[in-house]
Amino acid sequence: MNLTVSHRGQSYSLSFLPDDTLAVLHARLEELTSTPAHLQKLLYKGKSSISLDDQINLTQAGLKDGMKIQMLGTTAKELHGVKAVEDDKQKRERILRERALKGPTKLRSTGSSSSSSNELNYRFHKLIPLSHLPNPSSALDLLQRLSDDPAIRHVMQKHKFAVGVLTELAPHEHPELLGLNVNAGQEIKLRLRTDRYDGFRTYMEVRRVLCHELTHNVWGDHDNNFKELNSLLNREVADYEASVKTGTNVLGYSGEVYEPSGQDSCLQVVGGNESSAVSLLEDSSEDRRRRVLEAAERRLR
Repeated sequence: MNLTVSHRGQSYSLSFLPDDTLAVLHARLEELTSTPAHLQKLLYKGKSSISLDDQINLTQAGLKDGMKIQMLGTTAKELHGVKAVEDDKQKRERILRERALKGPTKLRSTGSSSSSSNELNYRFHKLIPLSHLPNPSSALDLLQRLSDDPAIRHVMQKHKFAVGVLTELAPHEHPELLGLNVNAGQEIKLRLRTDRYDGFRTYMEVRRVLCHELTHNVWGDHDNNFKELNSLLNREVADYEASVKTGTNVLGYSGEVYEPSGQDSCLQVVGGNESSAVSLLEDSSEDRRRRVLEAAERRLR
């Protein structure tokens, strides 16, 4: 079986027996290109070797005599270079993490506000892109957008989530993961870039992963408790954005949101007492909304 493998503009003509395994092919390509077998990705006829067992033979893998194959992968030299750069960054990143974990500087104020204090505490205290990867400024912009996302800030305030460092996963750090939570919020790492590192993943995809990792601030294992909280966070993000979009149920600058649920919505009153809640049942929707806003204004004053 004669195969032609192309890698970075270089073509290699190879011959194998049909019952040779994929492992034999990968080993031969590693000799020729210095690309480790586990980092090789072979593309041919709309297929990919990434999900195939390397112990199956070439025929079972769908390869045929005369077929052309495109190989993707990082060489051992490049891998070593990336690791060396990452090692050089470890000390600086460790110092930055330690500073972030010390918490924000206390601010003097003529008044007191628990909501302002919460906004300082329940947030991402440090944003760190990987400066040795392409376009670190774009990575920082994406991290900043996540940090400033009103819906994310809302759930962090509501559930009292604090994260020391929000950063990105390095190219070869846990390649099977899209995100990683270190020590229940000490650091959250997100896979911001595409698998080929030629661009960035969509914002909504990265944000869903962030909700997943925030859930690990409370639950470590992926049990039912984890699944329920993860679903709740995603639902609260969606509900918050829906309420902001329609201009309803937003109480004020503090980021708190009035979130009614089903038939009990009229009984959820911020401020006031039970009698005022009962009276809401007899009012029109416009009157109910006015009463809720007035109660919110009184509470804020």
